Amino acid sequence: MEKPRQGLAGLWNISFGFFGIQIGFALQNANMSRVFQSLGSSIDDLSALWIAAPLTGLLVQPVIGHLSDRTWLGRLGRRRPYFLLGAILAAIALIFMPRSDGLLMAALLLWMLDASLNISMEPFRAFVGDMLRKEQHVVGYAVQTAFIGAGAVVGSLFPYLLDHLGVANVAPVGRVPDTVRYSFWAGGAALLGAVLWTVLTTREYAPDEMRTFDTDAETSAAPDLAQRGLLPCCAWIGSGALVALAVDLWAMEKEVYLLGALLAGYGLASMVAILLARSGRGDNILAHIVGDVAGMPPIMRRLAVIQFFSWSALFIMWIHTTPVVAQYMFGSADPASAAYQAGGNWVGVLFSVYNGVAAVAALTLLPWIARRIGQARTHALCLTAGAAGFASFLFVRDPDWLLLSEVGIGIAWASILAMPYAMLASSLPAGKIGVYMGLFNIFVVVPQLLVATAMGSIMKAFFPGDPIWTMAFGAATWMVAALASLRIKA
Repeated sequence: MEKPRQGLAGLWNISFGFFGIQIGFALQNANMSRVFQSLGSSIDDLSALWIAAPLTGLLVQPVIGHLSDRTWLGRLGRRRPYFLLGAILAAIALIFMPRSDGLLMAALLLWMLDASLNISMEPFRAFVGDMLRKEQHVVGYAVQTAFIGAGAVVGSLFPYLLDHLGVANVAPVGRVPDTVRYSFWAGGAALLGAVLWTVLTTREYAPDEMRTFDTDAETSAAPDLAQRGLLPCCAWIGSGALVALAVDLWAMEKEVYLLGALLAGYGLASMVAILLARSGRGDNILAHIVGDVAGMPPIMRRLAVIQFFSWSALFIMWIHTTPVVAQYMFGSADPASAAYQAGGNWVGVLFSVYNGVAAVAALTLLPWIARRIGQARTHALCLTAGAAGFASFLFVRDPDWLLLSEVGIGIAWASILAMPYAMLASSLPAGKIGVYMGLFNIFVVVPQLLVATAMGSIMKAFFPGDPIWTMAFGAATWMVAALASLRIKA
């Protein structure tokens, strides 16, 4: 049997919750550097403070994907319980974030916010695969991308609009401006309301129904961990130890220790999973996830390389756009100055532009190009446009001209959110779509952790006080991702 074809209303209801989730992400991405600097952080410490966000995604998404594949709560369904739980926790974090009285509190709330958004977000990716027949996957992810763009526009514009309505946009040192405070509170309400819309207007297919739709749901088995050797695990642990040694030898930033810990941690987790499988106790979440990592479909491995380089540039943009725009276009690197805060508001406008472009491009430009040159070449073309947008920051000094830069970045962002998932979705076994979508997020998160741990050391060593060179790095990594896209036949 085929799943029923979804009309416009069904596509809307399936993905509308992502509109609210992206409002939360947009507020976080456009304002957290501003919050940290307003509370006293130096620009060199921003990467370390941002570590919480990708780390929580790395830990949360595979686990939530695995659990949601195996959840069924009757009328509440399989994925919707996670939508709702994540939305409630994220709304709480958004309420308390702008009331932070120090960097530690803000960092902990960022950790909570990002974990909660990831709890909601990961099942939404799998939800499209659950609810739509395969030939509707492209349009399903395009609609989801449109809501992501629209939500990001709303979230990014909140402080700018409130400033123009007369809300105070400057605060004493150690406090967050009222424009940011009220934006976070409104965003929390919008997030919860949008997710509730999807929860209340959709009905998930029960496990028996899914088996009639997807005869291949359980045909993909992970490799037998009991047959795997321990030498690769030791290599991962050794790599982590070498990274830690390098921190001491070359006096690198202390947050690089986290990178070593992650490498060693993966090796240790793999070793434990293999030993459990050898002892006949392989039916546990750790063994399942480690086995699924080893059993990734070939196209997922190729897409992982593209995601790695694509998201390295995005994390650079989210961390450094505010200090770059404030310092080079508005003439101030002092977070307590009106010029800096005006630059922060303009970054909200810039982020709303690239997200608005993404929302339109996902439904119009991308399908049109993909029909003519294929999905992979479309992705390469869009990433090249984004790289040009990043490179333009090196030359533009009029903030108005940056709007044109954001058009290229927005086209690339639309493709990053839609094309890899469209190419991947149809190749995944239905019984494991949740965990594989969660594992795919590893290649979104790991580059962010690399940026968060290493970029501070690179900037201090080679470009102290000159953050604009981060944009050159972003342009280069997107060009590498574009070239890697040409290796995929899709």
